[in-house]
Amino acid sequence: MIEKWITENANQFPMVILSAVVTYFAIIVYTRWVGLRSLSKMTAADFAMTVAVGSLFGATISSPTPTLFLGLVAIASLYAGQWSIAYLRRHSRRFGKWVDNEPLLLMRGSQIYDQNLQRANVTRGDLYGKLREANALDYDQVLAVVFETTGDVSVLRADESHRRIHPDFMNGVIDYVAEDSEPA
Repeated sequence: MIEKWITENANQFPMVILSAVVTYFAIIVYTRWVGLRSLSKMTAADFAMTVAVGSLFGATISSPTPTLFLGLVAIASLYAGQWSIAYLRRHSRRFGKWVDNEPLLLMRGSQIYDQNLQRANVTRGDLYGKLREANALDYDQVLAVVFETTGDVSVLRADESHRRIHPDFMNGVIDYVAEDSEPA
């Protein structure tokens, strides 16, 4: 019984290698057609696409089910879906709002937004870890911390000579109010 887990019929090796080469080549071709965005993680849909392609790649090359042809069709379908979502996001603001998460302000200066931390399922310990990762040594260096649409955390920091964030950089961030405007 354990032998089935460790060894396999040597006749299957050439098919695994052929499947890996063909599927890998197909992923490169699909990515060239659809664009590098297909493998990004700018949105939840992008991340899901990357995970799904990896999963199908592994399944296609490691077993006879799905067949090589069905695996290639399934991966092509994912790329077509990714392209369609990107197209609709570019051409419909409403669709983009429906599909995309919005960035969330976790911290501004020394003020930590505990409600937003909870909303993002981030702890203060996670936040402090990201501050350390960004080499922030003091609250005075922190302009803002944003939980991005991808789940990444961006730390915007500055030295004493530059203490403002351009409003464009915070466009669409939940709970961010420009320094020059009144709070809502």
